[in-house]
Amino acid sequence: MMPASNVLATELKELIAPLVARDGITATEVPAVSLFSLQQQERTPLIYEPCLIIVAQGRKVGYLGDRVIHYDPGQYLVQTLPLPFECETYASEHAPLMAISVRIDPALLSEIVTAMGADPRLDAHRDPLPMASVAMTQGIHEAVVRLLRTLHDPRETAAMGTFRVRDVIFEALKGEQGPALRALVLGQGHYSRIVQVLSRLHADFATEHSVEALARQANMSLSTFHQYFKQITRTSPVQYIKRLRLIKAQQLLAQDTCNVNQAASAVGYHSVPQFSRDYKRCFGMSPLQHRRQWQAADAVEA
Repeated sequence: MMPASNVLATELKELIAPLVARDGITATEVPAVSLFSLQQQERTPLIYEPCLIIVAQGRKVGYLGDRVIHYDPGQYLVQTLPLPFECETYASEHAPLMAISVRIDPALLSEIVTAMGADPRLDAHRDPLPMASVAMTQGIHEAVVRLLRTLHDPRETAAMGTFRVRDVIFEALKGEQGPALRALVLGQGHYSRIVQVLSRLHADFATEHSVEALARQANMSLSTFHQYFKQITRTSPVQYIKRLRLIKAQQLLAQDTCNVNQAASAVGYHSVPQFSRDYKRCFGMSPLQHRRQWQAADAVEA
């Protein structure tokens, strides 16, 4: 008899497969929802916006500083902050990684948390994790199945899509990462102050930010700020900003909207040679090599 977890994963895979248009990321008619069909990918730096990722086939391994985070059909990923990290994808041509991503909208999250009311057990949690995989539950599975079935019917998608997303996020709030999700809304303690700093960095990553100014924004001493920033992001503020800029530059180059000089300037680098050196250390090849690689791939697809 097939294990229950395999049965659940098969159900999700059968619902995702007809909706996937091609390899890569497929957008859906529900703006918060994307579908993935990915081949094997080596460890590479990237960034996820706050989201839930539920894997139906294959597996991923994330590396956030000294933390190793596995997510596969037995676990789902809860990403509460847009943290730069590194990720590997394990899949094959005949069995690609298949997954669904549900973006966490701050306004919707706040609305649900407010409606749920206070929960002393969750709100007393002192050290929320901004990124973690948690065990799949029957509740989250059933909510994702309802969402995927809705996506198969355009009329149901138009009428019920946002409600199905709400359903999935509600189930995630009841799970092990509920405290981290609630912490984004409740605005309490050091965690909330670091979240505010990270939000500023992501909104204005090309501007020069001194660590001292960031500590003042968080209303912390410099040493306390360093301590909590590293505890949450698993890196220093300086390294976080550098990695964030490089990943943003990679996104610009992949979209073919900028040349190397323009990408460097757009993310706050004043020296193109320094940008190229940092980029190669981060991604294993120069920005020009990456850009040519993507242009060649686009030409083949065309």
